[in-house]
Amino acid sequence: MTQNTIKVVNIYLLDIHIFYTLMSAAYGFLLGARDRLGEIRSVEAVQRLFEKFPGAFMTNLHVVLPKRRQLSSSVQGVELNKFDAARFAPFWNKVVENLREEDYINNSERDLLILPKNSEILPMVQWPLFLLANKIFLARDIAAESKDLQADLWLKISRDDYMRYAVEECYHSVKVILFSVFENEGRLVKKIYENIEKSIKDTKLQLNFRLSNLQFVMSRISALTGILKGEESPNLLQGAVKAAQDLYEVVHHEILISNMGGEDIDDWNDILNARADGHLFSNLKWPKDPEMKALIKRLHALLTIKESAANVPRNLEARRRLQYFTNSLFMRMPAARPVSEMLSFSVFTPYYSEIVLYSLDELYKKNEDGISTLFYLQKIYPDEWKNFLSRIGRKEDTEDSELLDNPTDILELRFWASYRGQTLARTVRGMMYYRKALMLQSYLERITSEDGTIAGTENVTDIAEGFNLSPEARAQADLKFTYVVTCQIYGKQKEEQKPEAADIAMNEALRVAYIDIVETVKDGKPHTEYYSKLVKADIHGKDKEIYSIKLPGNPKLGEGKPENQNHAVIFTRGNALQTIDMNQDNYFEEALKMRNLLEEFHCDHGKHKPTILGVREHVFTGSVSSLALFMSNQETSFVTLGQRVLANPLKVRMHYGHPDVFDRVFHITRGGISKASRIINISEDIYAGFNSTLRQGNITHHEYIQVGKGRDVGLNQIALFEGKVAGGNGEQVLSRDVYRLGQLFDFFRMMSFYVTTVGFYFCTMLTVLTVYIFLYGKTYLALSGIGEAIQIRADILQNTALDAALNTQFLFQIGVFTAVPMILGFILEYGFLTAVVSFTTMQLQLCSYHATGRGFVVRHIKFAENYRLLEVVLLLVIFLAYGYNSGGAISYILLSVSSWIMAISWLFAPYLFNPSGFEWQKTVEDFRDWTNWLFYRGGIGVKGEESWEAWWDEELYGVVYKLQASGTDTSLTVYGWSWIVLAALFVFTFSNKAWVNFQLPLRLIQSITLLMALAGLAVAIAVTDLSVKDIFACILAFVPTGWGILCIAVAWKPLVKKMRLWKSVRSLARLFDAGMGMFIFVPVAMGLEISLILAGNNPNSEI
Repeated sequence: MTQNTIKVVNIYLLDIHIFYTLMSAAYGFLLGARDRLGEIRSVEAVQRLFEKFPGAFMTNLHVVLPKRRQLSSSVQGVELNKFDAARFAPFWNKVVENLREEDYINNSERDLLILPKNSEILPMVQWPLFLLANKIFLARDIAAESKDLQADLWLKISRDDYMRYAVEECYHSVKVILFSVFENEGRLVKKIYENIEKSIKDTKLQLNFRLSNLQFVMSRISALTGILKGEESPNLLQGAVKAAQDLYEVVHHEILISNMGGEDIDDWNDILNARADGHLFSNLKWPKDPEMKALIKRLHALLTIKESAANVPRNLEARRRLQYFTNSLFMRMPAARPVSEMLSFSVFTPYYSEIVLYSLDELYKKNEDGISTLFYLQKIYPDEWKNFLSRIGRKEDTEDSELLDNPTDILELRFWASYRGQTLARTVRGMMYYRKALMLQSYLERITSEDGTIAGTENVTDIAEGFNLSPEARAQADLKFTYVVTCQIYGKQKEEQKPEAADIAMNEALRVAYIDIVETVKDGKPHTEYYSKLVKADIHGKDKEIYSIKLPGNPKLGEGKPENQNHAVIFTRGNALQTIDMNQDNYFEEALKMRNLLEEFHCDHGKHKPTILGVREHVFTGSVSSLALFMSNQETSFVTLGQRVLANPLKVRMHYGHPDVFDRVFHITRGGISKASRIINISEDIYAGFNSTLRQGNITHHEYIQVGKGRDVGLNQIALFEGKVAGGNGEQVLSRDVYRLGQLFDFFRMMSFYVTTVGFYFCTMLTVLTVYIFLYGKTYLALSGIGEAIQIRADILQNTALDAALNTQFLFQIGVFTAVPMILGFILEYGFLTAVVSFTTMQLQLCSYHATGRGFVVRHIKFAENYRLLEVVLLLVIFLAYGYNSGGAISYILLSVSSWIMAISWLFAPYLFNPSGFEWQKTVEDFRDWTNWLFYRGGIGVKGEESWEAWWDEELYGVVYKLQASGTDTSLTVYGWSWIVLAALFVFTFSNKAWVNFQLPLRLIQSITLLMALAGLAVAIAVTDLSVKDIFACILAFVPTGWGILCIAVAWKPLVKKMRLWKSVRSLARLFDAGMGMFIFVPVAMGLEISLILAGNNPNSEI
């Protein structure tokens, strides 16, 4: 009865785990689609929808302007679009400039992405060049080859909106520029344009103008603008006059079909006379107005860029950021308030002793393969390295060693590398984007007049310079934003003059909180005093103390990280507090949306007001290697699709990560944001969510804003991280917080809480155990003969239900269901085809060098650290050898393929996901290291003993009676022979130390035993029914027999030690582990040897 109950409960738990996984994936997919996630998933979509971005930006991210409301209520669509584009341009251009500063794009791509100021100089919207590039040439070819009517010709061009915009902009830009630079001859330009417009109105454009010769006009205009975009000089002025005269000749002789005379015959005669005398266009007025200069440069680019800009930007990270930012403009979010009225907030980052900024020694330190961190970064980010060299004024082929002669370049190099690792410098830069965004928003709000025009700026660059230099903008940003890095040992680092302390103090707007330990003498006795201090850098870069609070004692009583947060939380200020870990990042375009997010505290999210605002994370370490990609995709699925379901409708989302934004006043008056009791609060994050929920708070999740996050991506580090989280869940079950939640939650909320916390790990354990139970069950049926008998009975009785139960196809494991959320997340955000390709590629990829931990450690992990056992493989081999399948090989494959995949992945993961895993030299070193580890005589602490696992002994009996030599005999005598042989093997494992005085007899006995075993084996094959196949079956029999002996010996360890057999038992265990390890090493070594022979290399040349 008890066993049946346990089975029912286990199946029930697995069923609810599967149900929740599938339900949450489907519902999360629908929620994401409702929130418009994944609508812009490619550069093509960005280009196609770009003209809608200014309006969406003004609706969601900009404060309300009276003039825009007036234009929206009218039917003035063109003016509204132009108004929105002019307001959107400074923000978009600053996003582009930051991408350039971060080296994700080059100068050429930046120029293509820049959005013009869109002043009143042209009667239409000017779009970025990457939308219009090459369009004018396509339109020219269409016009030259077209035999259609004028209306049909324009319809062909207008099918591509950006081609139409390019034609219109070139037409109006040429008109404005020519009127500006030609004073006396302006009437000629006016007359030509009047004829063009009259011909268009009369639908006679193709009759009055030779459109097939437009290429000559374009070449002459581009020559003229190429000269005019430079600075004025006598030579350039003369060249401009010549280019203008050439333009006139082409228009007069190649474009105009009928001569333009009529009423203005006298003016035309004057122009012809001036041309004959060489004085035509001699009074050219050189453009000096910055706005006109920018227009000339833009027209020149439109007429000269012949390559398509469809792949701009080329960098994948730049694409991802622009796609997400533009997609978020259409998502639902609260309206933005002016900076002066928004909620103030602080950002909080705990830090201990991690890397702040890479030093040159760290960048150039090489591993055993001669690979340095800098070299590694240059290889995985080659385009960003070239962009970096270009930004600092170096050639693209410059060697990094050439930068070491310039202190400025050295510092830039250190920053470049640090911004691509999980360093504090990257985190500080990202969080400071909040301040930069607030400065820009405040500055533009202050200089924008009531009618919506931006006053006091001549061009877009003035805005960028103005907000950086504006004291009002800086003061407003500092009132609304504070950044505190809490480092307990900062004072100690300063005393020891460590570089970390100097690197932290490099930012003027940064605040550092730390524990200052002061040793004093009180009443003749040494006395230690503790102070919690807050410092910032002054104008000279020195530390300036802001606050100093005396503490009653040592504040570090519990876990380090939460205690680090607790002592410094009083130094934060404002209404909200965002907790950020030191391996996170932020982006300028996302910082623009922070004031929208803070407005969520005032929105209706149910019965209780929001107390924690969940924020979406982007795991930026996915590009390092395939293993990092696996981890980042799984993590991304949890922090996006998983989190949105936990928040709505389940209402059990807690605080799982550090981008969340807390209601600061709510939490500091209710116990703070961190619990720090030792051991039980090892996962300190989630307890803030427990505390908030218990005190009638409300935790929400929002995906229109994201924060970067780094993760451990080494095989060992991932396993340790998962172990930490699983252990933290175990500790949570023991906490009073979970006990109280269990009392207060209703049934449905309690079940949701269970399956998303400790239930997940419990069901994962059951999932793995299910694989073993399945294989043990199938193996037992195969070896005992019961499976064959039942199958025959089912065939005779035509019992389809029994037949289906026996031949259940285990093609899809229960664990496969855990990948469903990730797959649906891919489909939602990347599209079905891209999701299929990405998921398939992810399954097939191998990795090379990869980052481990939070830094770039390009070292090879020893095989002994990643060692796995072969239990599943042996079960599958036994099932293959003796299993009964009515469907033959196909049935076996369908029954066991998923288990084979799992077993092989466990066995060979140390090679697949390890730097230089398949390099011959490393394999030899691994084998040497592994054998040293295997035969290390360290007593109780020997590592081989730590990897022993229990083995079942039921399979042994079945294997023995499958031997051909046993025939129909089922006597226990046959079974006992395997034990006798194993007992004989003990002769070879006797401790040399115990037999130190009897070495000669011991060697004699071992030799005689070996010879007798070989002779007996030969006689048995020749005389009896024993076959070679039986030899392999005996090996399978001896393996579980040996494990049985080991298990008995471990259970009777005191007795075995008294019998002085313990060292022999340990030697036997090593023998088994050695055989299992060789099962892995042999195929790898053979494959490498064959590949080296085919390549003509000597595998031992460097050994």
